Amino acid sequence: MDIPAKLAELGLDLPRPAAPVAAYVPVVEQGGLLHISGQLPFRGGDVVTGRLGLDMDEASGYDAARRCALMLVAQIGKAVDGDWSRVEKIVKLGVFVNSDPGFTAQPKVANGASELMEQVFGEAGRHARSAVGVAVLPLGAAVEVDAIVAVKPA
Repeated sequence: MDIPAKLAELGLDLPRPAAPVAAYVPVVEQGGLLHISGQLPFRGGDVVTGRLGLDMDEASGYDAARRCALMLVAQIGKAVDGDWSRVEKIVKLGVFVNSDPGFTAQPKVANGASELMEQVFGEAGRHARSAVGVAVLPLGAAVEVDAIVAVKPA
């Protein structure tokens, strides 16, 4: 699969994989799976912050989730050292949405990440998912997304 060409076709630039903000590693490969730590949404080098239903609307949350997914793709690329043929399947996404108590559209926000994975990886991008509203996220981020990805051995 030619992921760089697919990203170009979608008009997307792969960001530099974000460094951890605390005591963890971005990706652990174990037993044919990449376990990718939660990724935050970045715009112009800054974290997209806000609370859905309070100072952010659903469309802005969707975009933030999409930006998280793009950062996941960057982490996958780094983990497979640019050998995209190793990627077999996006297995699961965990989407955490910084939500006001009355906000209940977390699944629609999470679609920003899910739809990007399918656009980039095709059928291999279809995955299981959790979409959870939370009271706060690191650095005040609007959304955070983690992933499990099946890969072939190096």
